[in-house]
Amino acid sequence: MAGGAGGGIVVVGGGVVGLTTAVLLAERGARVRVWTREPAEATTSAVAGALWWPYRIEPLAPAREWALRSLDVYAELAARPGETGVRLVEGVMGGTGLDEADAWAAGRVPGLRAATAEEYAGTGIRARLPLIDMPVHLRWLRERLLAAGGTVETRAVSPGFPEAQAPVVVNCTGLGARELVPDPAVRPVRGQLVVVTNPGVDTWLVAGTGDAEMAYVFPQPGRLVLGGTAQEDVWSTEPDPAVAEAIVARCAALRPEIAGARVLAHRVGLRPARPAVRLEREDLPDGRALVHNYGHGGAGVTVAWGCAREAAALACG
Repeated sequence: MAGGAGGGIVVVGGGVVGLTTAVLLAERGARVRVWTREPAEATTSAVAGALWWPYRIEPLAPAREWALRSLDVYAELAARPGETGVRLVEGVMGGTGLDEADAWAAGRVPGLRAATAEEYAGTGIRARLPLIDMPVHLRWLRERLLAAGGTVETRAVSPGFPEAQAPVVVNCTGLGARELVPDPAVRPVRGQLVVVTNPGVDTWLVAGTGDAEMAYVFPQPGRLVLGGTAQEDVWSTEPDPAVAEAIVARCAALRPEIAGARVLAHRVGLRPARPAVRLEREDLPDGRALVHNYGHGGAGVTVAWGCAREAAALACG
């Protein structure tokens, strides 16, 4: 196996995409080291809501397949929610018609049907989808990697990854790829969330209200995650109090019981957007192979396992 036990593989990036890729590589017998600039708990992945849904990213057809492959994995992991952080939860996706969803999801997404007027005032679909408690899931991924013989190191790298002297380097750096590749096509899309006490909401709800604003309600164990925003080319990671107030107001308009919920935390993450996901192998002049797996935008959780499988095949080829 190229990059196997002899020389090893360095995966740069410790978010959900990097850890998932590293797990698959280690379980194939490769000696894997994950290098991450910050612990998984401090990555953008840890901030995510995180609902599995095939958000529109390019290339569209492969992305849908990556998403459905990931759905199969999450459905299995949902049998152990306390361990993996994955649960299958009922909810409504507003603004999406059943005909549109059936084009890619027919027979694959559990409980898929049109939402009733009582469930959503407008066009929407209802389904039972993976809802992932990211801090728990990231911890589980890291433990699964360690159990397979992999390691995780907190360390930074320079543009071109010169420090990673391994036969194969897998680039899962997300927004960091903008400087490290370098790839100016990678841009931040700022997302802000508000975490509140849960007044009894047990289903998720997503409703779009504009290009940069949306309303979503995700019940997680012991809390309710409210969102959100999608602000392109905004780099600030400081929560904006006015934005937080608007998020709560939009969500309370959908679920009035949220209005009195106590705020527990504010979160901000920068999604690594790109015109298309970069998932390919590059042979470097110094003899190393560099496998790119980045640019997933807000769909990292949705496509993580599908993209990891493809990246692992490229790394071992």
